[in-house]
Amino acid sequence: MAINSVGIGTSILNQSVVDLKNQLTELQSQLTTGKKSTSYAGMGVNEGFAIAARAQLASISAFSDTMSNINTNIGVANTALQSMVDIGTTVLNSANSSSPALNSAGQTIGQQTATSQLSSMLGILNTQAGDRYLFSGSAINTPSVASMDDILNGTATQAGLKQVISERQQADLGTSGLGRLIISSPTPTSVQVAEDVAGSPFGFKLNAISSSLTGSIVTGPTGSPSAVSVDLGVTNPSNGDKVSFKFNLPDGTTETIQLTASSATPPPAGSFAIGATPAATAANLNAALNTAIGTLANTSLVAASAIAAGNDFFGAPPQRVGTTPLGSATTLVNGTANTVSWYTGEAGPGAARATATARVDQSVTVQYGARANESAIRLQLQTLAVFSAVTTSTANPNAGAQVAALSQRVAQNLTPQPGQQTIEDIQSDFATAQMTMKDATSRQKQTQGMLQGIVDQAENVAPDQVASEILALQTALQASYQTTSMLSQLTLTKYLPIG
Repeated sequence: MAINSVGIGTSILNQSVVDLKNQLTELQSQLTTGKKSTSYAGMGVNEGFAIAARAQLASISAFSDTMSNINTNIGVANTALQSMVDIGTTVLNSANSSSPALNSAGQTIGQQTATSQLSSMLGILNTQAGDRYLFSGSAINTPSVASMDDILNGTATQAGLKQVISERQQADLGTSGLGRLIISSPTPTSVQVAEDVAGSPFGFKLNAISSSLTGSIVTGPTGSPSAVSVDLGVTNPSNGDKVSFKFNLPDGTTETIQLTASSATPPPAGSFAIGATPAATAANLNAALNTAIGTLANTSLVAASAIAAGNDFFGAPPQRVGTTPLGSATTLVNGTANTVSWYTGEAGPGAARATATARVDQSVTVQYGARANESAIRLQLQTLAVFSAVTTSTANPNAGAQVAALSQRVAQNLTPQPGQQTIEDIQSDFATAQMTMKDATSRQKQTQGMLQGIVDQAENVAPDQVASEILALQTALQASYQTTSMLSQLTLTKYLPIG
């Protein structure tokens, strides 16, 4: 019978040593990497939860990157908007306090200030954040506004604001210079003021007439075209009696001319002489009214016409005086082809904020778009442009009153009105978007911590525990080596008797 020796290659103990070595190698890898395994197969049954958690963590990271970019855009836009607020305040203060003195170009210091601030505002409206124009709506690759020179002076084929103002002024003043009003005396003792054409958008519009003239009768506004009249009858007015005519102007403002009956010679400003008869008094009233309306037309109406022309030019589409000669025109027409388009960005029907929308959480989106043609921005830009574009001749005796009337309207337009959008409202919308993102970030941080805990629990190991296991394995492996060594030295001859 053959006697087999103890073979280490086939021993169970040798396999145990190999297994211990493999375990030690795996534990050393875990201690180095901090992970249970270098493959998903070795992670255990909970790895499915970890994979799902990682997907959610990747989404949160993407949302975080998106919000970072949006916050950058909003930060730049808010800086631009605040600069526009400051510009509006500067020009408002200048319009309220500027001296009426004209320079050689026919402008006041306030108007020069407006020109400088207009240039700044146009530059701000073409602000970019990265490769995105912030005030062009969804047309992010297109500047939002035309150049200052094009807006004010036009191009070779398209009219600018100055031309539109000039044309509108001629249409509003009319050929007589009386704001498209006709003053007549239907009877020897009466005076009538009538609009020249029914339905015309130009010139003065009759609002009301009132009189304290003794024995007088007033009528209107009535008829088509509308007219008002005052008839002195058979009695002369008394000294100090008054008659008032109220007019609507093209920019929506109203002005009143009040004339006082006077027995002084010569009659003071704002009055008419009481004549020997009611007919003579009516003739004096007619002459005084012609002078007063002419002065009002060349001061307040000119200023109101410039503001109205600004509305025409900055409208969508722009409007132009429809026919020639301009002094007798009766219509406004679209100036799309022959007028500079000041706004060059996207002008779709949706809300401006909705032109840039991003998802910042699974069920949360924010809107952060803006357009230069939003009412608050457009009104300020329009007001600065009109103030900059108007010039007055130093030889004009009404120049001071004309500029004062314009400055008053500029200040009014730059003062926030109830119900009107303000630039601060746009900033408030951006602040709401930022608050929404801040809340989303707070929620995501909590979720991120929970998800990371799931991943760590499924994939990570505790270094202290692994180190302890390594020490235990090293001890066991050393003992196995010693045992294996002893067994490898055993032979049958050691147990056979000698002799």
